[in-house]
Amino acid sequence: MKTLLKIGSLFVIAISMFLSSCAGSYYVSDQPVEPVYERPVAPYAGAIWIDGDWVWRGGTYVYVRGHWDRDRPGRRWMRGSWERTNRGYRWRRGHWQ
Repeated sequence: MKTLLKIGSLFVIAISMFLSSCAGSYYVSDQPVEPVYERPVAPYAGAIWIDGDWVWRGGTYVYVRGHWDRDRPGRRWMRGSWERTNRGYRWRRGHWQ
C-alpha cells in the first residue's frame, strides 16, 4: 500500500511539473500594460517582495499582483519579463535562482 501511495505521489508531482513547464508558452500580438498599485508594507522582518506575474487565463494574459515571501538564503528571485519573438510577445515567469 505504501509503495502504491509513493508511486501515486510521484505521478502527481511529475504531472504538475509538466503542466508548470507548459506555462508561459502563449503568445500575444501586443505586450500588456502592467497595472500600477502601491506595494503594501512588509508583514515581517526579512520578507522580500515578489513582483506581480502574468498568467494565461481564458485566452489572454491576466495580471496577478505581487506579494511578500520569505527569503531563501543562497537564492534570489529573478523577475519575470516579456520576450518579443517572431510569433509575438510571451511572458517568461519569474523564478528562484
